[in-house]
Amino acid sequence: MPRRLFLGGAAAGLARPALVAAQDQRVLKFVPQADLALLDPVQTTGLVTRNHGMMVFDTLYGVDEQLRPHPQMVQGHVVEDDGKRWRLTLRPGLAFHDGTPVLARDCVASIRRWGSRDSYAQSLMAVVDELSPPDDRTIEFRLKKPFPLLPDVLGKPGASICAIMPERLARTEGTTQITEMVGSGPYRFVANERIPGSRAVYARNEAYRPREDGTPSYIAGPKRAQFDRVEWLTIPDAATAAAALQRGEIDWWDQPIADYLPLLQKNRALKVEVLDTFGFLPMIRFNHAIPPFDRPEMRRALLGAIRQSDYLIAIAGEDRSRWKDDVGFFSPGSPMANAAGLENLRGPRDLEAVKRALVAAGYKGERIVFPVPTDFAALNAISEVAGDMFRRVGLNLDYQALDWGTVLSRVASPAPVEQGGWHVWANYTLGVGAVNPAANTYLRGHGRAATFGWPDNPRMEALRNQWFDTPDLDDQKRICREMQALAFQEVPYLPLGAFYQPTAYRADLEGVLKGFPIFWNMKRR
Repeated sequence: MPRRLFLGGAAAGLARPALVAAQDQRVLKFVPQADLALLDPVQTTGLVTRNHGMMVFDTLYGVDEQLRPHPQMVQGHVVEDDGKRWRLTLRPGLAFHDGTPVLARDCVASIRRWGSRDSYAQSLMAVVDELSPPDDRTIEFRLKKPFPLLPDVLGKPGASICAIMPERLARTEGTTQITEMVGSGPYRFVANERIPGSRAVYARNEAYRPREDGTPSYIAGPKRAQFDRVEWLTIPDAATAAAALQRGEIDWWDQPIADYLPLLQKNRALKVEVLDTFGFLPMIRFNHAIPPFDRPEMRRALLGAIRQSDYLIAIAGEDRSRWKDDVGFFSPGSPMANAAGLENLRGPRDLEAVKRALVAAGYKGERIVFPVPTDFAALNAISEVAGDMFRRVGLNLDYQALDWGTVLSRVASPAPVEQGGWHVWANYTLGVGAVNPAANTYLRGHGRAATFGWPDNPRMEALRNQWFDTPDLDDQKRICREMQALAFQEVPYLPLGAFYQPTAYRADLEGVLKGFPIFWNMKRR
């Protein structure tokens, strides 16, 4: 189906709303934040891929709304040898979508693959002496030293989840994409109905066995799929998405843009609310692996051009209840948030002084490649403001307007720009991942093992390791102040504040869980 015909059909009202509603009692139609360009949830930090992964794959643990971990695929665990030996027992009867049983060796292979990619997982794997499946239902970790956050990392809700897949798939190198989607989660991916750029389809996994105990909260508790079918429909045009939601042609619009929120809020057939109260932290990320932003002086010079409110208004509008500025590298309101280094973002912005600082840092007019997704509203808004700022401070900007899938593939490459590389890009990270250093992926400094941008900052890594080894809260806060002060010196990225994205869905949906778009538990009244 040509994409323009698909979008035209959505705009015109594909059928009579009453008929659509009658036929779709067991079908949920959802518009994601961007097209599902990449399928492998271990391969990318793209949140749309994380949301997809949570439908198809199950996880060993899941966290509730207070970020407390609970067993999910595991029945439970025992900890021995002064915290250096963990034995996890799988629930009986777990099965993959291809009918094969979930065995401990599948989980071990999945953990190892994920552990080769995810920043938080690498902290766990660094202290693993041995990871083995003593029998079909037991996963055993033997550690070099205690790691009390083991359930937290295995149940992390952020990007790059610990997706459990069959061993035959999990043995694929972490650097290689997996395209065969075989998990054990509450929904199956219907591969033959996927239309890149337009549609992804999921069918309820009839064989899925939810936990019998617990209360659904975020990604913890029983996962009861109430819909037979979930359709993700890519509609990048906001006007088309808003019209389709109001007419009942779709049930849920993940991230409506700020301009349409007042209109949607007036419609009694809709509900508009912020589900993810941890919010998002937008940023301008540098490529530290190639000149000129391999030099901290170049990155630091641009701090003087940042007015966080400019970016936040572009994303979330004028309503200050939907964003916060004067924010550093940790989620505002979290215990580790602090004011160290924030003076770099305060006071008048002097673009002429920034120009001089860039020249003093060695900038000689080199072309700066900036890949921008035109089909991802929030990131496009950040990029437009950033592009204007870069030009005004004298950078020779190569602003490349691309689709989201191409941007994701592009920023995964540390190659020189002549070979498809990049210098800067706009992104945002999850507030839930930035409440402390554990999952704060973009704050890490472990070089080529780090996520896109690859900063090399041994001091930051040493502080992070201290934080893991420090049980006292006051000492943890002190370490985070040092980490943030260092971040404002080394500038892994330019922090742009925090925003809180409302979502909009039909009011006849009930049981919608807090957090990112979660497709179990909810049902239609």
